[in-house]
Amino acid sequence: MGGVLRRLRRRGQAALTTARADLASVVERDPAARNAVEVALLYPGVHAVWAHRVSHALWRRGAKLPARTVSQAARFATGIEIHPGATLGPRLFIDHGMGVVIGETAQVGADVTIYHGVTLGGTSLDHGKRHPTIGDRVTVGAGAKVLGNLTVGADSRIGANAVLVRSVDDHSVVVGVPGQVIAHATAPVPDTRPKQDSPTAPDPMGLAVSTLMLRVQQLEALVSGGERRASGPTRRETGEWELELDAADFSI
Repeated sequence: MGGVLRRLRRRGQAALTTARADLASVVERDPAARNAVEVALLYPGVHAVWAHRVSHALWRRGAKLPARTVSQAARFATGIEIHPGATLGPRLFIDHGMGVVIGETAQVGADVTIYHGVTLGGTSLDHGKRHPTIGDRVTVGAGAKVLGNLTVGADSRIGANAVLVRSVDDHSVVVGVPGQVIAHATAPVPDTRPKQDSPTAPDPMGLAVSTLMLRVQQLEALVSGGERRASGPTRRETGEWELELDAADFSI
């Protein structure tokens, strides 16, 4: 009897430690979370993960019907559907959570962040592994769909509403439908987009207008027999282009 009590005590302490780690990870990653008590009482993503730990333990012990019962009760209460057979790593944070679906053979690593509307689903009717494997510290954006027996490498980011149907390496940044790797998190891509607050940045709208004006000038010169020179882009010796425009060209 004493041995049983000691085992139960150890399991209870382990569960309490895990729950505290869950709360600490949410407070760390969600700027809206003010304290652990608020998270424990009011965050449905945390409740869904805790309920899954119970249902998963029942599932592994062969109590399939009770496991599904706990899972469906959690789905009703939180709007998050996690199959009891799915394997979830420690400190999983499901933010907002409504509409999240995690399939039976999905495997989710440690410190993963999943936003609302995400589906970790399958693309076949096989009874084997048919759901994704998500690496550690992956972020899956709102509405993203990760489908099939594929692997998302550690430290990757899946953009909102992306549809990923193939495996990607570690540190990948994925966007689009179907999902495409556009960068790697460890090698940031420099932002070359024009900054509106920079006086020296090119103006895309101005370049488009100047191109149209150049075309009009060329047509006028052609019609008038070349009397009016069409001022347009000229190539410098350095290889850069320079566009000469009159102030009148921008008058309305």
